[in-house]
Amino acid sequence: MKILYSCLSKSWGGMEMFTLTAVKQLLKHGIHVDLLCLAESRIHIEANHLGIMIRPIKAAGYFHPISILKTAALIRRENYDLIHTQASKDLWIFVPALNLIKSSIPLILTKQMGSGIVKKDFLHKIIYSRITKVIAISRAIKDNLMATVPVTENKIILVHNGIDVEKFNFSETNRMHVRKEFNFLDDEIVVGMLARFSPGKGHEEFLYAAKELNKTDDHLKYLIVGEASRAEDAYAESIKKLARDYNLHNLIFTGFRSDTSDVLSAMDVFVFPSHAEAFGIALAEAMSIGLPSVCSNSEGVLDIAVDNETSYLFKTRDGLDLKNKIEMLINSSEKRSRFGRAARKRAIEHFDIKNLTDKIIELYNSLI
Repeated sequence: MKILYSCLSKSWGGMEMFTLTAVKQLLKHGIHVDLLCLAESRIHIEANHLGIMIRPIKAAGYFHPISILKTAALIRRENYDLIHTQASKDLWIFVPALNLIKSSIPLILTKQMGSGIVKKDFLHKIIYSRITKVIAISRAIKDNLMATVPVTENKIILVHNGIDVEKFNFSETNRMHVRKEFNFLDDEIVVGMLARFSPGKGHEEFLYAAKELNKTDDHLKYLIVGEASRAEDAYAESIKKLARDYNLHNLIFTGFRSDTSDVLSAMDVFVFPSHAEAFGIALAEAMSIGLPSVCSNSEGVLDIAVDNETSYLFKTRDGLDLKNKIEMLINSSEKRSRFGRAARKRAIEHFDIKNLTDKIIELYNSLI
């Protein structure tokens, strides 16, 4: 089986990271995969480090005839069995390219992000009519697809993004290495979040909750893991300024970390305060580690966390409610342990990348 995968994005976030994860899983199954990506993008650099076969192109905006011609030539020359893209914008290259060479090979779109714009005009109908199947990564995304694009429900299938539950396993991590790095004491409870610096990720609510918790508790430490993506440096600096204004002397901004599983294992409570999420991959990873969590009750979270079983859900954008729910876990080691065990169990049952990759390969075989 020979697949052309794509993610024509300049950014570096969940969609781009999962693209590489998915490609690596397919390669493990002996499937030939080429990755179409933007030349000199972060995903290009990271894929190159991983030894993935890269097909870089330069494309800006929606209409780029040279890239269409090059892609059409690539598809014809390499004789792919199927095309799978993680970004809907890529369809504007693939559909014209496939039409140009009169190719009928299957075209799959994984919809990673929702849209607030209805796109059911004539041109979008042409583009989406060429799609063979659309994979929605959450129920929220499936509903969004039905509301915003011209695709029928029978073309949509629900498959969550997967995580490596063997890598994100507490027994395989080095909790004390990271805690010693940051000089955490044994009796200190570490509350953390992992997200890139982007508006809507809930950094403001996290900092507010930390400020309020510090008024009554002096054995807490806070970690914010992540970096600013393209054009997000100003927002990142505003968050760090807010932390200084709140005098959060017990908070550490770790920046980007490649040892995500170890950093998560150093935490005692994970916070996922995102205002809206297609699918919270960081939350699924934290649950796989066995972390109890406090999460916003937003779409994309509800497919992952279970209130009062793996997590406490708080009202989205409500920093005080977040503080109260974190406090409930801080004050009960029994609940932290119980939630953590349930979280690990749910991650294995629902988000194991091996099982979800098997489903994708079954889909490929049914379409080829």
